[in-house]
Amino acid sequence: MQIKPSSRNIRPALIRAKPESIEIDLASTCVILMDMQNAFASKGGFFDLSGIDISQTRKIIEPIKRVSDAARAMRIKIIYIAGCYSADLSEMGNPGHPCWYKDIRFYREHPEWRDKFVVQGTWGANIIKELEPQPGDIIIGKPKYSAFFGTNLDIVLQTFAAKYLIFVGVATNICVEATIRDAYYCGYFPILVKDATARNGPRYTYDATIFNIKECYGWITTTKDWLNVTSP
Repeated sequence: MQIKPSSRNIRPALIRAKPESIEIDLASTCVILMDMQNAFASKGGFFDLSGIDISQTRKIIEPIKRVSDAARAMRIKIIYIAGCYSADLSEMGNPGHPCWYKDIRFYREHPEWRDKFVVQGTWGANIIKELEPQPGDIIIGKPKYSAFFGTNLDIVLQTFAAKYLIFVGVATNICVEATIRDAYYCGYFPILVKDATARNGPRYTYDATIFNIKECYGWITTTKDWLNVTSP
């Protein structure tokens, strides 16, 4: 049997972005939907119980839906990234590891919130109902801030011959930025939809991430410009 090269059609498109517009191939594009889970985006979740304002995260649900719906219409794969720890929190190490003092401090201080965190199999770890994955979407759990660290994301992206990654979700200045940095180092073209992502912290943290991406790691676009991709 003769093995033939892939006949995947190139589907060029132009996205208005900063610092400049970028030409992409829709056939080599995936949407990376970051951490839109009950723990971070729902009333009664970990963030809400901790006193973190989730109103900004709630505001991006509709833009994310629009980005995702348009992507599915363009036959672009949606990859959900979800923070997820094992029931024993083994990914967090022990008191000799810095994660013990940073990542799981609230887990230790508030064991009564267990199902509000991102522990595997709990309500908190689930994707919010407004953005539930659809047939054909992919879900990848991650144990650290970057979706590339300790996961098979890079393998999945290579399987789909992905090159251009459209980022939405939370938190702009933490997990989203960490993942975009690694995406850039791995040779992907990261494009952040700035009004479909929300920060954790003061406004300047968001502004700093936008600057970092625009200056060093990728491109910045908007939901409107994503919905209006044009032929180059």
